[in-house]
Amino acid sequence: MRALVWLTVALTLAVLPASAQEISLDLSGESLSGRIVQMFLIVTLLSLAPGIAIMVTCFPFMVVVFSILRQGLGLQQAPPNMLLVSLALFMTLFVMEPVFSEAWARGLSPLLDGDILPAQAWERGMAPFRAFMESRVRPEAVAELAAAAPGREVALDGPAPLDVLVPAFMLSELERAFEIGFALFLPFLIIDLVVASVLMSMGMMMVPPVVVSLPLKLAFFVVADGWSLVAGALIRGYAT
Repeated sequence: MRALVWLTVALTLAVLPASAQEISLDLSGESLSGRIVQMFLIVTLLSLAPGIAIMVTCFPFMVVVFSILRQGLGLQQAPPNMLLVSLALFMTLFVMEPVFSEAWARGLSPLLDGDILPAQAWERGMAPFRAFMESRVRPEAVAELAAAAPGREVALDGPAPLDVLVPAFMLSELERAFEIGFALFLPFLIIDLVVASVLMSMGMMMVPPVVVSLPLKLAFFVVADGWSLVAGALIRGYAT
């Protein structure tokens, strides 16, 4: 076996041209340290990218609404978390596609072409996301976070800084998601109360109400085409 391996290596080296066997390695201190720092920054940015995408998009709103809807139906693991997150992710891509396209055209594409500097690309690329967040954020949330900012003054007469705008946007989206979740939860709660009252009046107190109400809620949701209605309403909410 060892002889076969060495024979394979020898044949490979014989077939490859001489130029393909040359290895260039720059171990100078400045170049190596600079590349290490660049690699560290790239890895850090890639690790933070999912969190940043969650912060400045409608993904938290979508996934919270779907989670509350599942709880209202009385289902614990159906649909599974992976499916809900995937559905929320693709709906987020559908809603945010114009913002992504504008950020690419204004910031990333000119940067890759060498027409603008990284600082300019950052400002131009974040402008569509800033406009999206400002259209959805509640002024009360911005004012509350600005008042709670530790040791500094935040001016509210102009555009809010990103370190205030992003958490205010997330809080606004969570509050809006709970409002819509309550509206979705209420019909299922009424079905639970009606079923519990009927079972108690019939003297069937030993029968858990969820055994009867769960099929009724599922049938009501399926007949009403609930998933399509909820998804369409959530998407139209961002179009206005």
